[in-house]
This record gives sequence, C-alpha cells and structure tokens, in this order.
Amino acid sequence: MTGHHSWGYGQADGPSEWHKAYPIAQGNRQSPIDIDSARAVYDPSLQPLAISYESCTSLSISNTGHSVMVEFEDTDDRTAISGGPFQNPFRLKQFHFHWGTTHSQGSEHTIDGKPFPCELHLVHWNARKYATFGVAAAAPDGLAVVGVFLEIGKEHAGMNRLTDALYMVKFKGTKAQFRGFNPKCLLPLSLDYWTYLGSLTTPPLNESVTWIVLKEPIRISVKQLEKFRMLLFTGEEDQRIQMANNFRPPQPLKGRIVRASFKA
Repeated sequence: MTGHHSWGYGQADGPSEWHKAYPIAQGNRQSPIDIDSARAVYDPSLQPLAISYESCTSLSISNTGHSVMVEFEDTDDRTAISGGPFQNPFRLKQFHFHWGTTHSQGSEHTIDGKPFPCELHLVHWNARKYATFGVAAAAPDGLAVVGVFLEIGKEHAGMNRLTDALYMVKFKGTKAQFRGFNPKCLLPLSLDYWTYLGSLTTPPLNESVTWIVLKEPIRISVKQLEKFRMLLFTGEEDQRIQMANNFRPPQPLKGRIVRASFKA
C-alpha cells in the first residue's frame, strides 16, 4: 500500500480528487454503482445468503474521521456470512455508515438512480483463504461487504443502542468500548440481494470486494439519523466540521454484470 495520503469528502480532498493519490480510482471494478434493477440478471444458481451473527463479539465504536465504525472480534468463523455467491464463509470485521446532510442523499449505492439517506456497510473477509484482514483487503476475492439501505420511517429499536453511543465518539480519532451489540438487528426481513464485483469505496479503493446489496431497506427515525449528523470530521482541537455527505458517488459499470438473487 502507498503512503498514507490524507483524503476526505471536501472540495479539495473529496472523491473527484482521489485518483491523484490512488490511480485505481479509475479502475474497472470500482464501487459504489447505480443498480439498474431492470438490467440486473436473475441468477437461479445464487444461493440464499446465510448470516450467522449469533455469537458475535462487538468490541468498540470509533470515529475514523470519515465515518463511525463498530469493530468485532474476528478470531473464528462463528460470526460470518456464507451462501450467496461465496464458496467460503467470510468473517465479520466491522460495520460503518455513510449518510447525507439532508434526507435526499447519503447512500453510496443508488437503485435506478435513487439515493437513500444512509447506507450501512458490514465488512467481512475471507479468513479461509487469507491470513489477515489486511492481506484479504488487497486480494480480488478477499472481502465481502453487505450493503443495507436506511430510509426514514419509524424509530428502529435495535439502532437506539448505537445512536445513543454516538455522543462518545463525536470527534475524529475517538473510540469507546461497545460490547454485546449484535448487528443482526440491523438487517431487513428479506435477504434478497444484488451482487457484483467491486471495490472499497474509500481509499485505498482496492478492487477486492464482492458486494451484496440488500434489496429491502431498514427504517430509522429522523431523530436517529440526526444523531449521525452530530458527529464531526474533525478533532477536538480543530474547527468543527459536521460529518455528513461522507459518500462516494456511483462509478461507471464498465461492462460488469449485476446479478439478482430474486426474480424482478
């Protein structure tokens, strides 16, 4: 990996500038994408997604300066996804969110050109094949990310514990203990999905991700979403910049096929 360049979501350091330090930004399998639901190909050979988060151990919640992230113990395959397009189980490493300043944008993926106010990414790695998360993150089949759209609606009970913890990580670089949170509560009832080969959506933008984008969104309340917008991109000593619009816009498909696990 190249040196640690500073990047962000502002005018000077935002997604349109990333290719200068990370040329892969203009590669052939970049994410996110707009999913054209009519052009997605139903693939009956895709297995249902199996998500086993029963015994998961959340460790911490942190403000990375780009998002808020919850990290997990990933020493065994008990907290994993399998099925879908995968041969191996992929272990849960962390989840994080992308959101907007207003409800009209915020998600990274879009469906038929429509963005959602927020998108959750559950990041998993192929521990059967690779020794560490870092090695997996550089391999073409190393990572599996489950994307879940969030829309505005009723309060989401499972999300409260998370949104109530956000005040502890308001500033960039802060971290707090966050134990016993099971992200299973953040999944919709239906696990119908689209899948395609893509990349990390933040630098270093490695083309190492098999994406699983769930069709059914989950709902959170305006109040819950506003707690995300209280977070800051900046540290305690800096001038405060609200954390929001921390999404990369959709990237060109470049001939990739999006497969659907369900008949449209």
